Amino acid sequence: MQLRKSERKQAKIKMALQGSSGSGKSLSSLLLAKGLTNDNLTKVAVIDTENGSADLYAHLGNYNVLPLQPPYTPEKFIQAISVCEEAGMEVIILDSISQVWDELIDYHSKLPGNSFTNWNKVTPRQKAFIDKILQCNAHVIATMRTKQDYVLQQKDGKYVPEKVGLKAVQRDDVSYEFTIVFDIDIKHFAIASKDRTNLFSGKPEFMINTSTGKRILEWCTSPTKEEDVKQRIEECLSVSQLMELYKEYPSFQLPLKALYQAKKEQLEQLVKPENFSQNGNSISSRT
Repeated sequence: MQLRKSERKQAKIKMALQGSSGSGKSLSSLLLAKGLTNDNLTKVAVIDTENGSADLYAHLGNYNVLPLQPPYTPEKFIQAISVCEEAGMEVIILDSISQVWDELIDYHSKLPGNSFTNWNKVTPRQKAFIDKILQCNAHVIATMRTKQDYVLQQKDGKYVPEKVGLKAVQRDDVSYEFTIVFDIDIKHFAIASKDRTNLFSGKPEFMINTSTGKRILEWCTSPTKEEDVKQRIEECLSVSQLMELYKEYPSFQLPLKALYQAKKEQLEQLVKPENFSQNGNSISSRT
C-alpha cells in the first residue's frame, strides 16, 4: 500500500444514460464515447444486449461491438467488461444494464423459501457487477431503460394511482454509483439528474453530442486543482477578469461560489468613487 496525491488525470468517468425506448440512449452513448476518445472510435467497445442495435450507427466510425446473448447475468457482463479492458478499450458502453436487473429479479422469483432472505443470494451478485464497473480502468457509459412510475395517493377517501415520473429499470440506489446521470426524453433532449463534475448541474436541457464527451474528457484529465483556482481568484484585478475565470472552470463554479462572490464584492467596492482619494490616483484607507 502506498499513498499518493489525488490527480484528476487518474479519473475514469462512470456515467449512466436513462430514458424510455426510442429516446436515443445508444446513439447518445456513442457520441459521448467519440468525444471521450477524441474522435477515435476504434478505442470504444459496445457490450450489446439490444439485439444488434449497436450496429445501427456504424456510419459514425469503426467502434467495436461485443454482442451478448441471454441470460444476461452479472457474471457474463463482468466477463465482457474484462474482455474489453484486456483489448485496451478506452470507453466501454454497457447497452443496457437493465437486462442485468431483469435477470436478477427473475432469478430471485424462482428461489424457494423466504423471499426477503433470498435477497442475500441476489445482492452480492449485483454488488460484484457494480464494483466491476467502478473499478474498471476505462470510461464506462451504462444505459438504463425507464418506465413510468406510480404511487397511490388518497383522494376523496380513495387511493388512486398517480404518475410521479420515470424510474430506471435497475436497483433503486444504482444512480448513486455514477458520477453523471443523464435523463433523456423521447425527443432526445438530455438533462443531468446527477452531476458530480458540476459541468451540467442546473443547466437547461440539451442534445448530447461529441462536444459533450470532450468536455467530460477535459474534466477528467485537467491537472487543475481547487487550490490553484482559489489562488487565481485572489489574484483577479477586475470583475471582468473574475468572470472570465469563472467561465473557464465550470466544474469549480458551485464549489467556489462563495469565494467568487466575496471577491466580486471586494472588487466592486474598490471601484466605488467614495473609496478613492481626491486626486483619484490612490485608494483611501477606508477600504
